[in-house]
Amino acid sequence: MAITSANQLELLQTAEAVAREKMIDPGLVIEAMEESLARAAKSRYGAEMDIRVAIDRKTGRATFTRVRTVVSEDELENYQAEFTVEQAKQYMADPKIGDTFVEEVPPVEMGRIAAQSAKQVILQKVREAERDRQYEEFKDRAGTIINGLVKREEYGNVIVDVGAGEAILRRNEKIGRESYRPNDRIRVYIKDVRREQRGPQIFLSRTAPEFMAELFKMEVPEIYDGIIEIKAVARDPGSRAKIAVISYDNSIDPVGACVGMRGSRVQAVVNELQGEKIDIIPWNDDQPTFLVNALQPAEVTKVVLDEEAGKIEVVVPEEQLSLAIGRRGQNVRLASQLTGLDIDIMTEAEESARRQAEFEVRTKLFMDNLDLDEFFAQLLVAEGFTSLEEVAYVEQDELLVIDGVDSDTAKELQARAQDVLAEQNKAALAAARELGVEDSLVEFEGLTPQMIEALAKDDVKTLEDFATCADWELAGGWTTVNGERVKDDGVLEPFDISLEEAQTMIMTARVLLGWVDPTELETDEDLEDDEDGEATEEAEA
Repeated sequence: MAITSANQLELLQTAEAVAREKMIDPGLVIEAMEESLARAAKSRYGAEMDIRVAIDRKTGRATFTRVRTVVSEDELENYQAEFTVEQAKQYMADPKIGDTFVEEVPPVEMGRIAAQSAKQVILQKVREAERDRQYEEFKDRAGTIINGLVKREEYGNVIVDVGAGEAILRRNEKIGRESYRPNDRIRVYIKDVRREQRGPQIFLSRTAPEFMAELFKMEVPEIYDGIIEIKAVARDPGSRAKIAVISYDNSIDPVGACVGMRGSRVQAVVNELQGEKIDIIPWNDDQPTFLVNALQPAEVTKVVLDEEAGKIEVVVPEEQLSLAIGRRGQNVRLASQLTGLDIDIMTEAEESARRQAEFEVRTKLFMDNLDLDEFFAQLLVAEGFTSLEEVAYVEQDELLVIDGVDSDTAKELQARAQDVLAEQNKAALAAARELGVEDSLVEFEGLTPQMIEALAKDDVKTLEDFATCADWELAGGWTTVNGERVKDDGVLEPFDISLEEAQTMIMTARVLLGWVDPTELETDEDLEDDEDGEATEEAEA
């Protein structure tokens, strides 16, 4: 195939046709043609040569040129594409390193193999351009809903035509046992758009909580306008869902607006989600109140929140227990997802039994250690005392409010408690010494003998050992494994050490050891204070 004659305009016409069909820039197609022609020319003139092809965008004429670059003698490697300053003087008036010499070479005849290779190059370039266009079009549409046409189903995954390419709805992103036939219309949520080796992949979902939120945004004008906000969504796809909403206009009921006249708005969403039952719940900044709402339709008697552990205890009447838990734990699981808290549900009888057990344990603690009779020990517990430390170091006035306790009795109680604690400290310190604890840890401010003993049992015996600990190793914490929150027990957790206190102690130990410059530490704290101050000023503004 000759590249020279009257068919030059055909190149431009072909480029235009391909670009129109694939909806890409014609210039990209011409660039691909230029590259393919250059490859063919290299196979004719030699692969080492730097052959370039330029196609005139108006006439379609292809110009073949050979480019040679001026390099130093030390860098001369490719004699076909490079030459030295001396060699270049034959062709150039004043050659300098880095200059290029361009000369036109005769166009080549393309044989069958070269033509086939050129075709592959063009197709590859066109595919890459098409993928780039598709990625650019969809990268900003992640997080939105799109209507598509089902093309086919492969191993349970649905391939969807989204207009400018194909997207995939994976088997685990379908609701229940949904099945689709070719040419079915489908409404889906664009979960992710990312570049992969085979081009951009568009991942769709119908089970994502965000899909439900976007559907409500389409059905409820107040959400679209920002008057009502969806704060949280929890779904058991195809079965049940809970959605928390808040209104920024006191005259508009967020739940009523989402339900619509005779349930028309929520019903439109339910129909799209294959009959998924939806509980619409008013959002509340107060977590216990929000949780009571989230556990609807069950009635809650009492809520006890442990903010540090991210855990909450809910007490319900006996007859409400099964309703609060739901079928296969569905109701409490969705409420947990909605609030982001671990929920422990118990009946009033179970809570009463637990409180009684705690009461008995504390009563026995005071009876055994302070040599009190049962009645007097029960009085202490009933007044809210839970430990020997509280009795030993509390203000005497707080003991005097107990019936039958005068000033002398209060002093005697505190003296006994202090003596017992001193003995316990002495025993704990001796045990820690026996385990090999060094003075550097014993003398560290903030650690009690019992804490030192607990650390020694965990093989933390020096200040260096202590300084290498992580805060959660001391104070405990929670991690999420396979979607479930798992408790990490801390060495000092029984002593009610918070995460912040653990961080402070560890950093203090590192400063004492010279691992951290205290001035840098102050600078970081100052920066945080400045940022907090700026944030406050912005909020006030």
